[in-house]
Amino acid sequence: MEGKGLRLGVAASRQTVVRDINRIILHCSATVQGAHFDVNTIRSWHKERNFSDIGYHYVIYLDGAVHQGRPIEKIGAHTRGHNHDSIGVCYVGGLDANTNEPKDTMTPAQDIAFIRLVKALRLVFGPLKISGHNQYTKKKACPCFDVRDKYEFLLKP
Repeated sequence: MEGKGLRLGVAASRQTVVRDINRIILHCSATVQGAHFDVNTIRSWHKERNFSDIGYHYVIYLDGAVHQGRPIEKIGAHTRGHNHDSIGVCYVGGLDANTNEPKDTMTPAQDIAFIRLVKALRLVFGPLKISGHNQYTKKKACPCFDVRDKYEFLLKP
């Protein structure tokens, strides 16, 4: 799907996915604000770390285009201990362009795309919970904000 954003961001149906999916975990690429990175670049970073593929199922580009990463049928490699029942979504960004410090750098287009992706995935998989990577480990700032605060309106499926 590289080169074209997915219209709804959902490339699978419940019938084609044999794993039990209960949640969406939001990540950032930990790249500086405004810098474009694509699925293939992130895939190469992950393969350098001996992953079999990109760890995320979806990547949201700066312009809001949603691109498929790892096939949704396959268990992700994005949140240690929580990959088996989740969908990993990554937005490009997460670091302040001046300080390289963690920062919510989501563009309005990325924000809208994430909300639409959550709604589309819930249509397919039912009442999925949403959370941020930083809720599972104190070592990570990713996605560089508190998902519970920013997306409070999405917390109840």
